[in-house]
Amino acid sequence: MAQPGIKICGITTADALEAAITGRASHAGFNFYPPSPRYAPPATATELSRQAQGRIGRVGVFVDADDALLAEVLTAARLDALQLHGGESPERVAAVRRQFGLPVWKVLSIASRDDLAKATAYTDVADFLLLDAKTPKGTLPGGMGLSFDWSLLSGWKAPLPWGLAGGLSPRNVADAVRATGAALVDTASGVESSPGVKDAGLIAAFCAAARDA
Repeated sequence: MAQPGIKICGITTADALEAAITGRASHAGFNFYPPSPRYAPPATATELSRQAQGRIGRVGVFVDADDALLAEVLTAARLDALQLHGGESPERVAAVRRQFGLPVWKVLSIASRDDLAKATAYTDVADFLLLDAKTPKGTLPGGMGLSFDWSLLSGWKAPLPWGLAGGLSPRNVADAVRATGAALVDTASGVESSPGVKDAGLIAAFCAAARDA
């Protein structure tokens, strides 16, 4: 099995970004959802985008964002992909891809096989699916350190390239790769010393464990 891609999500500082690059992660995630402790204001994203250019993939994370916010961010920061982490319909995903001309990653919140079945609706409108754990109502849509039951993926035929998120850390990411065969693994809280504060040692350990799986 090929080594999985690695995305370190919710990066807000130059040091954290450098740690992801040093760890040979494939993607850095910049969060543009203000309620998140990992929120990156557009001015911060401008600097991080420049630092990342040509060194690591730049993914912007949005939750039910309108065109105005997407345009504002893309004016401030160059991105390589847009990750839609809200309740965006297939029609909305198609519209975003058409309007902004970038690959779109659609996050699906998973708690049951029924949630996985929703993936087929995005076959022709998204470029990549990211499977994350469903979080309790009224909480953040991700970055909560929650996992879903990976056995739900047994026998699942993915309609698109896909990655795994939700509660991944240096301790369990190798098991996750072996159990699911995910083409990419994504972590946010799993490499932090406190909410929103990335730990360079944990980033290095996560990247090494994912590659060694």
